[in-house]
Amino acid sequence: MPQKIIKKFVPRIIGFKLNTQFKLNKDKALNKAYQLFSTPRNGDVKPHQNQFLEAAKAKKHSINSYQIQTYHWPGKGETVLLVHGWDSNTSRWKSLVKELTSSNFNIIAFDAPAHGNSTGTLLNVPLYAEVLEELISIHKPNHLIGHSIGAMTLIFNQFKFNNSKDIKKLVLLGAPSEMKLIMRDYQKILQLSPKFMSELNTYFKQKFGYYFEAFSIAEFAKSVHVPSLIIHDQYDKIAPVEAAKSIHKNLKNSQLIITEGAGHSLKNNDIDKDILKFIQS
Repeated sequence: MPQKIIKKFVPRIIGFKLNTQFKLNKDKALNKAYQLFSTPRNGDVKPHQNQFLEAAKAKKHSINSYQIQTYHWPGKGETVLLVHGWDSNTSRWKSLVKELTSSNFNIIAFDAPAHGNSTGTLLNVPLYAEVLEELISIHKPNHLIGHSIGAMTLIFNQFKFNNSKDIKKLVLLGAPSEMKLIMRDYQKILQLSPKFMSELNTYFKQKFGYYFEAFSIAEFAKSVHVPSLIIHDQYDKIAPVEAAKSIHKNLKNSQLIITEGAGHSLKNNDIDKDILKFIQS
């Protein structure tokens, strides 16, 4: 069977099973939908990524019930902490680490729970923010740089823990903003019923303290005053550029760079240089 057909129908089959189970055992169906939403499909370290990671000083930290893998490229300058995105790991920062190293920054990166060489099976922004907060307290970074869900996590971390006085700069790369839009896509992909989504919304409120509509990075950004650089691609297919614009509007001390053709990954030398210029300014 062609791969495209498989990719099209597998989510529908999963959604059909969830809708059916919802009628028989609501709690079990909701928990399964949450687990599915929070489970990465990728993010393992690939053989070709090992050489880059092995050049760093590696250390594991016990945070909550996780073993979090950290990497350190020592430098005499200020400390930068890197926070990767979904289905990724520290190796995604290879080119930026090279750029930062050339300016003698002290660089810390880590693999999120359920990614890379860290333990765990699930990841969400509140969990990621808690892990980040522990690493901030350990490494005391001057600058935070995050990509995708990692960028969301930077804002939520600042909003929740209010430690902005210790952070000089934030860099947000390809950040989504509205959970309600993410969940709307999730519903569409799996074709979950409106009643299922209504109950899943309540499930999230009970678990995290927020309904989908209230979990908004743009809204959380209103309370963040750290000078920030937002970079987003005009044609990002994962996180619409409107997310960056809404975050920029509410983030009181921010700059916005919109690229064309860098995609969601935002990996190119010009972007690395923009980041370096910003945190050096």
